[in-house]
Amino acid sequence: MAQMVAEASGVTKTFGNGTAALDGVDIAIVPGKVTGLVGPDGAGKTTLIRILAGLMTPNAGTVSVLGDVPTQRLDSIGYMPQRFGLYEDLTVRENLVLYAELRGLPRDAQEGVFKRLLEFTDLARFQARPAGKLSGGMKQKLGLACALVSTPPLLLLDEPGVGVDPISRRELWAMVAELTGEGIGVLWSTAYLDEAELCDSVYLLSEGKLLFSGPPAELTGSISDRVIRVTGFAERRRTALTQALDRPDVIDGTLQGRAIRLLVGSGHPVPDAAALALGPDTRIEPAIARFEDGFIEKLGGGPPGTSALAARYREIPHTDAPAIEAKGLTKRFGEFTAASDVSFTVPRGQTFGLLGPNGAGKSTTFKMLCGLLTPTAGSSTVAGFDLRHSAAQARASLGYMAQKFSLYGDLSVAQNLDFFAGAYDLRRGDAREAIERVTEIFELGAHMKRNAGTLPLGFKQRLALACAVMHQPSVLFLDEPTSGVDPVMRREFWTHINGLVRRGVTVLVTTHFMDEAEYCDQVTLIYRARQIASGPPDALKAQAAGLTGAADPTMEDAFIALIEASDANAEEGQAA
Repeated sequence: MAQMVAEASGVTKTFGNGTAALDGVDIAIVPGKVTGLVGPDGAGKTTLIRILAGLMTPNAGTVSVLGDVPTQRLDSIGYMPQRFGLYEDLTVRENLVLYAELRGLPRDAQEGVFKRLLEFTDLARFQARPAGKLSGGMKQKLGLACALVSTPPLLLLDEPGVGVDPISRRELWAMVAELTGEGIGVLWSTAYLDEAELCDSVYLLSEGKLLFSGPPAELTGSISDRVIRVTGFAERRRTALTQALDRPDVIDGTLQGRAIRLLVGSGHPVPDAAALALGPDTRIEPAIARFEDGFIEKLGGGPPGTSALAARYREIPHTDAPAIEAKGLTKRFGEFTAASDVSFTVPRGQTFGLLGPNGAGKSTTFKMLCGLLTPTAGSSTVAGFDLRHSAAQARASLGYMAQKFSLYGDLSVAQNLDFFAGAYDLRRGDAREAIERVTEIFELGAHMKRNAGTLPLGFKQRLALACAVMHQPSVLFLDEPTSGVDPVMRREFWTHINGLVRRGVTVLVTTHFMDEAEYCDQVTLIYRARQIASGPPDALKAQAAGLTGAADPTMEDAFIALIEASDANAEEGQAA
């Protein structure tokens, strides 16, 4: 049997409060293979990676890299941290030089290494650009390049795909596949469970304990006969999903276009159409099991269907006027056009998705609709208010959750809630009631005195959403609200969003999780500053099927196929 690149046995790590971040964990990383590391927020993934990298020492257990303790084999380890670990004011090339010097790479060898890495990551064209001005995908590629300046036999990647669009994630996987072909052992920590299915073996952590280890298919096979797809029901899809998830025999469910996809709990028979009581035309068929299904079951199932937030939210009055409208929105920064002639309408009580690769223009469009950027041309309305002439009234009608944690990290949870209650001009009694309500709904009570910046990511996102909905707005803007959040927490967020939409709230959302786009009533795909496709998710998948010939494409397949078709059309136009 080949020597393991890295091994850990019985690793335990506790911190000052006595909580075990890791509790007797074993892991083995094989040369030439990708080992996946998955688990919910706070599971211990980053702690384990730091121990393997020699940046932490365990309280108990043994760790070795190529037979030595990690601190004695630092030259054997490439480490890409979860948060962008580069210097944003330095250029791409300057970052490579810095890491080469830190790694002790001889100067006469640097030029050849840089040329290879820049070609490998397709960053040669951008080597004079400051790292802080790169797109999310480019930043991750640069982080990978810096981790590889010494061609280590062990590569530790801590959630390299977070905040990265599907095309960039596929490019990262292609690069890693090439590295494993050279014999490098890779540990890939991820919040995207479709990525876990690409790994040779997977380790699942929860609360510091190892719940599963083995090939992904082993976990998927354990639930393969309990995943179903339900179609043809008379109820609205969000209502149907809520009813299904509130059943004791259903432990997880998601929207999938006009269908719902359900996971039946172990020991329960698969319900028939009559049992689901969704109408006489309801059809049930087996669905292909995913690693995510097994993951959710191992963690005890997802949240119930009824949202505690929606249950205590006001009903938004019905109106035929659009809740959000964009007409020819264009934004130019000097000679650069970030968004060009973007137009769409969102009726009351719908979810609208803005999709696109990093740097495509969707965040610029999003900020114009929020009133955070003034368009160069075009106009927009929110809740009937024109953002050029009635911006204050429009902002009062919307709630906003930013892409990156937008609260005050040095203030406590309670202080953040107080601040935003004042920012939304809630009267003292109303503010107190709103704070008590969201504290209970989002389970923030135990964290009220804690600084927001020290919260686990899942609780940060809960707090951000709590602040955005305290004044019960009729329109909600969510910019990548679940980026980096584990699947269980993502389920919780979408349970709330679906519940709010049923109350008449209108939601505009951006996301890189293409399965989340399935929750949207309409989506528009923005690429190179322009809209290249719009419609319901099922319509975009059908369009992709016509382009690729795939029988049942996913939203990720549609995303990539439509962008590739746009590139092909552009090349044909240039040739003509």
